[in-house]
Amino acid sequence: MERKIVITCACTGAETVKAQNPALPVTPEEIADAAFDAWRAGAAILHLHVRDEGARPTMSPAVFKKTMELVRRKCGIVIEITTGGAVGDSPEARLAPLVELEPEMASLDCGTVNFGDDYIVNSLPIMRHFAEAFRAHRVRPTLECFDLGHVYASRMLIDEGLVEAPFHYGVVLNVPGSVSYSIENLLAFQRAMPKGAYFTVMGIGRSSLLAQYGAIAAGGWIRVGFEDNVYYAKGQLARSNAELVERAARIAKEAQLSVASSDEVRAMLNLRRG
Repeated sequence: MERKIVITCACTGAETVKAQNPALPVTPEEIADAAFDAWRAGAAILHLHVRDEGARPTMSPAVFKKTMELVRRKCGIVIEITTGGAVGDSPEARLAPLVELEPEMASLDCGTVNFGDDYIVNSLPIMRHFAEAFRAHRVRPTLECFDLGHVYASRMLIDEGLVEAPFHYGVVLNVPGSVSYSIENLLAFQRAMPKGAYFTVMGIGRSSLLAQYGAIAAGGWIRVGFEDNVYYAKGQLARSNAELVERAARIAKEAQLSVASSDEVRAMLNLRRG
């Protein structure tokens, strides 16, 4: 059977700023254009953060709604919104867009993690509360894991009946203060997941390209985009998110893999169309 690989584009994020790469999309219109270009280049999923009028990260449902509507007018990419938000966001603020807008997918952080000099708090009670909201609003979670213990915490949610198959994980490696990227570390995460789970590998910063090769070798999926890395090569800024997607798609095809479409992802993950 032909193996499908899924490419996600995280085109904006919460921490990246235009000073790092002037091509960073921050307005709803810029993000919609970036999503469309990434979709044409081979991305099946858009991981969505949004910004306010000052280009600061926001969890405003109104801004998410406007951005999602603009994206949907342009293309049929699967929209996966963040519930991780930015450092310092309250759980209530992080969950509000999911409850109000009911996207097809959203990220669900599976534990507290060092994030550079800061940290993001996700206690088990917070995780259970989020998982209950995902289930109530029929949103497919991406179980984001920054640490090996997060995978085991996610399995508690599964055992408690709060998350149902098919399972999709997001393995986030090389965040400063957390687990570095290596194929050994990636395989440790994979071994801890439920059998048959899908997983997307996210290599932060200079590990981005290595993580794409690691994802292919381990049977996982790929994420690229300015949230994770603004460079195309050492000292060379990427011209766009689409340029990063194009390379990921080329690498996958050279490995004799078929790049999945958005509708194929909907079937694989049994998504409710948002």
